[in-house]
Amino acid sequence: MAPDPRPPLLTMSGITKSFPGVRALDGVDLEVAPGEVHCLLGQNGAGKSTLIKVLAGAHQPDGGRVAWNGEPVRLRSPSGAVRLGIATIHQELDLVEGLSVAENAYLGHEPATAGFVRARAARTATAALLERLGHPEIDPARHVGGLSAAQRQIVSMARALSHDVRLIVMDEPSAALDPDEVDNLFRIVAGLTADGVAVLYISHRLEEIRRIGDRVTVLKDGRAVARGLPAATTPTREIVALMTGRDVPYAFPDRPDPHDHASGAEPVPEPVLTVQGLARQGEFEAFDLALRPGEIVGLAGLVGSGRSEILETVYGARRPTAGRVLVDGRPLRPGSVPAAVRAGIGLAPEERKAQGLLLLESVTRNVSVSSLGRFSRAGWIDRAAERAAARTATRELSLRPDHPEAPVRTLSGGNQQKAVLARWLLRGCRVLLLDEPTRGVDVGARAELYAVVRRLADEGLAVLLVSSEVPEVLGLADRVLVLREGRVVHEAPARDLDEHRVLDLVMEGSPAA
Repeated sequence: MAPDPRPPLLTMSGITKSFPGVRALDGVDLEVAPGEVHCLLGQNGAGKSTLIKVLAGAHQPDGGRVAWNGEPVRLRSPSGAVRLGIATIHQELDLVEGLSVAENAYLGHEPATAGFVRARAARTATAALLERLGHPEIDPARHVGGLSAAQRQIVSMARALSHDVRLIVMDEPSAALDPDEVDNLFRIVAGLTADGVAVLYISHRLEEIRRIGDRVTVLKDGRAVARGLPAATTPTREIVALMTGRDVPYAFPDRPDPHDHASGAEPVPEPVLTVQGLARQGEFEAFDLALRPGEIVGLAGLVGSGRSEILETVYGARRPTAGRVLVDGRPLRPGSVPAAVRAGIGLAPEERKAQGLLLLESVTRNVSVSSLGRFSRAGWIDRAAERAAARTATRELSLRPDHPEAPVRTLSGGNQQKAVLARWLLRGCRVLLLDEPTRGVDVGARAELYAVVRRLADEGLAVLLVSSEVPEVLGLADRVLVLREGRVVHEAPARDLDEHRVLDLVMEGSPAA
């Protein structure tokens, strides 16, 4: 473990925690110093969430010891952890949308006199916290439901700072942020650590770890396989090998040779998806696309550039104000998801838990839900046929664990995404729309998903991809369309672009002719 000259603020020693049939934590050690950004890495299922819940007082460990400033403590409840000085900002923010910013910031410990809440005092104190976080423009009286994802993240931080917090746990805080918002997040973290606040930072994005982290602890199968690694200098391959237990190449699958068609050996296929002048007022305009079988096209741009809105409009979830979508030259009924699905279009949405999965249902039902008609006999579902077909689809994508009747909510993020892909594979879709396909997915599972998408494209599937991570777009796509403020400003083969060029275009590009 790399030494830190500061005495530890938090020490967790030999932490164990078991659930029926699962040993989630197996003697984990963790040490965090005041003013440090300590990064916690590990694949989904490695034990990160359980360790965070132990630290937050939501789970009681079966064994081990927790010390705070060198003194043994028991974290018996979330409120007890907060009173001690530990605040947790979860990936899925637990804000109350119907309450104001100030009401959320001081929820549960509102300023009060003689039993009466002092709303003005709460707003004044919240404004001071927002000023400290560099966001004085957020109105403390505004309802949280009307805020952007980045603004909600700031409100969660304000709520943490409304207590006398000395350690903030941030779980995937940048998952829904664009690059500018991530830069602002990092400025806030730097300000907190300068004040002596420690940050335990959980992210799957290794480039973020290098930018913001001081030290790294890696979990695998409930154990800390490395503690206190220097974040800036530990090689990526070493971190990936520690996380996965194997040497996973941090690379994308090979693209097809662009000269295959040019040689004349194969005719260029006709587009399966054609988009002509598609627009939605205030979101995007004049979007054109010809997508051929076997091709992966990536849309690159900042959050708010119209990327996701284009996918949802092609899918029929949004009705266009102009233009049309055609499959095999036949126009689709605008704003109709059933029409798009019947034509062979499938969508893996950005928020897969909220929009793409039936979390309480089995893997089988999640895979078969768009194809139930083929298993229906006189109004009854042929369960055996449904299970067999779903299992074939999940095995083709190497979904793990191979338990078709397990609730889909018990799967890791990468395997939940595979369940969504298996649904469209079973349906026989010909055009797959992927919106942030690896959000919340660990680095080992990302490589598997990239390989799956590339293989499906090689088998003739047409893919339209949206990702906030420019290297992902450039590494997976054959062709890239760069969006800025709802318009395509550049189009080029992915191999002709690099990350700096794309970022220049999304920040300052002018619309292409």
